[in-house]
Amino acid sequence: MVLFRPPYFYEEPHPMAKQSVADLDPAGKTVLVRVDFNVPQDSDGTITDDRRIRMALPTIRSILDRGGKAILMSHLGRPKGEANPKLSLAPVAKRLGELLEKPVALATDTGGKDSTEKAHALSGGDVLVLENVRFNPGEKKGDDANYVAGIAELADAYVNDAFGTCHRTEASMYAVPKAMKASGKPAVVGFLVEKEIQYLSDAVGQPKRPFVAILGGKKVSDKIAVITNLLKICDHILIGGAMAYTFSLAQGGKTGDSLVEPDKLELAKQLLRDGGEKLVLPVDTQCADDFSAEANKTIVQAGEIPDGFEGLDIGPDTAKRYVEIIQSAGTVVWNGPMGVFEMPPFDAGTKAVADAVASVTASGAITIIGGGDSAAAVEQLGYAEKVSHVSTGGGASLEMLEGKAFKTVDILDEK
Repeated sequence: MVLFRPPYFYEEPHPMAKQSVADLDPAGKTVLVRVDFNVPQDSDGTITDDRRIRMALPTIRSILDRGGKAILMSHLGRPKGEANPKLSLAPVAKRLGELLEKPVALATDTGGKDSTEKAHALSGGDVLVLENVRFNPGEKKGDDANYVAGIAELADAYVNDAFGTCHRTEASMYAVPKAMKASGKPAVVGFLVEKEIQYLSDAVGQPKRPFVAILGGKKVSDKIAVITNLLKICDHILIGGAMAYTFSLAQGGKTGDSLVEPDKLELAKQLLRDGGEKLVLPVDTQCADDFSAEANKTIVQAGEIPDGFEGLDIGPDTAKRYVEIIQSAGTVVWNGPMGVFEMPPFDAGTKAVADAVASVTASGAITIIGGGDSAAAVEQLGYAEKVSHVSTGGGASLEMLEGKAFKTVDILDEK
């Protein structure tokens, strides 16, 4: 019995219900693609992780290889409606050109004079990147008619390939495709959004059991809706990260100087009652007297963190228990690291879980890493290529796990 069925969840067989870039005939046409190029950079503008750019390549190449012209738009950071040279997409356009092995032009605006002129000058196979959409206050506002019209008039078709932003109804995600559809232009999903939705749809709509969710991160409050929804459909939910200490405090444990949410104790108690044996908490904790690799460290039983110490990772007994549960899984969804994975030795719990997830993947399980810090962790630890899917959208994947629908996808053309 399927207990959970948001709009993108299908019975077998389940071709994507929305039209995709594969359904377009881009030859001789200009295709506007909303991508998620919100990539991390050093202070000098050097991109430190280009994964989101690489994940968009199949959609971009599909358009170019079939004779189309591609205009790409994305946000980067939070410039708050003002141009900020440090958040320019110039380094992104340069890196994209290197990956495509061809020149990539950059417009100095989004839907303004420069982008309009450069869009009209494109030939088949050309690529143009618009400047950071959030440089314009109309992007966050969402319904600025002039801003929306300026972008919508640039192209003959729209593609949403920005899964990481699908939960946000900003102008480039919602009002622009709405305007283009109103003038008879196609609006479809890209290959990345199609892949993300189908993976997450299958995971929670038709999981291969046992279905194990692994949830970490700092706050219980960030995962309330996810835990509540997954309790209906999961066989086990393994809790790690700092939010475990709020659960521990709710059980009457000592949490020392660990990060906790005292105002969420009643909520934690309710989740513990609702979860029963499904909700699996740490049995021991790796803690330290300072937030540093050189601090004094000790392993204590869960709920026995002494004053002056803070929990920074699950302990070895917890890791062993979690690994055993993961090894029997048919489906795994993981969102949030088990500890401070950036700082050895507090990466041990996350590494043990990552290794178990990779191992069960090799045995035939479907394993999905839900973006954000989880994606960063598996990349850093070298497991990204050893799982079924690493999501590009932390917030978006969480909202899908909560059972929410996306207006930005709903508006796109049906099959």
